Amino acid sequence: MRGYKLFSGSANPEFAEKTSKYLSTTVGKASLKRFSDGEISVQITESVRGRDVFIIQPTSAPANDSLMELLIMVDALKRSSANHITAVIPYFGYARQDRKAAPRVPITAKLVADMLEKAGVQRVITIDLHASQIQGFFNIPVDNLFGSIMFVNYIKSKKLENPIIASPDIGGVARARSYASKLGLDLVIVDKRREKANESEVMNIIGDVAGKDVILVDDMVDTAGTLVKAAEVLKKKGATSVMACCTHGVLSGPAFERLSSGALDELVVSDTIPLKQTHEKITVLTASDMMGEAIRRIYNHESINDIFL
Repeated sequence: MRGYKLFSGSANPEFAEKTSKYLSTTVGKASLKRFSDGEISVQITESVRGRDVFIIQPTSAPANDSLMELLIMVDALKRSSANHITAVIPYFGYARQDRKAAPRVPITAKLVADMLEKAGVQRVITIDLHASQIQGFFNIPVDNLFGSIMFVNYIKSKKLENPIIASPDIGGVARARSYASKLGLDLVIVDKRREKANESEVMNIIGDVAGKDVILVDDMVDTAGTLVKAAEVLKKKGATSVMACCTHGVLSGPAFERLSSGALDELVVSDTIPLKQTHEKITVLTASDMMGEAIRRIYNHESINDIFL
């Protein structure tokens, strides 16, 4: 496996290090600096000529800096004669604006896809896109790995007495159904109405949760408003406990305060985004092994689908 190299941006170097350890390799050397006005300066400080390169960089907060840094690194590698450039984006930012949900709004997921391709990215690996159809915004291969690989085993290890899977909204039913199928559990749905971004109102529970240990599943948790409100309603409906499994722990704004005071018993996230702080209710699982295995299989032209079997 001497024909490829891993590089990391500054958004989540710990994730890159763990991935490199899984692959029994090291993270490539690159100098990432800033000019006095904030412009990003990148220099690849080792040869990549003729190599397949994987750049690990989630486009998490600060989203604009992380995205720009990724694009500049891609350009630097392309101009250094790298053979093939794969952007490994554990968390794909700007994905929530994936359609025209209102007049005169952008489709930022498509814009980011265009920018990555134009910069020179030839393949993308990510985990739990906000909407699977975002893969269609690209004209290059996109491997969208499933966070359920991590969470299903963790849920089994909890040995809950009366577990049931819940979707926090109608849009997440397909994801929740996948969890329910893998675990052999029933499914309920939280019917909510979102008035505007980062604000939501839980309206009703579709299904019976009395005496159940409810497991909410979603691709991300941002301000935690939806999850905390859902937990409150679920417990009012008779749920014994409520935990949530969310791949990407964005956790912005009042998220930590809401978790502390809310009815949610446990939040399980992955390490695709580094946590700003620890919290007694938050459990972090690593996605680095799954990502490392995907990189190994892609480089060796092996099936990615076998990871999910």
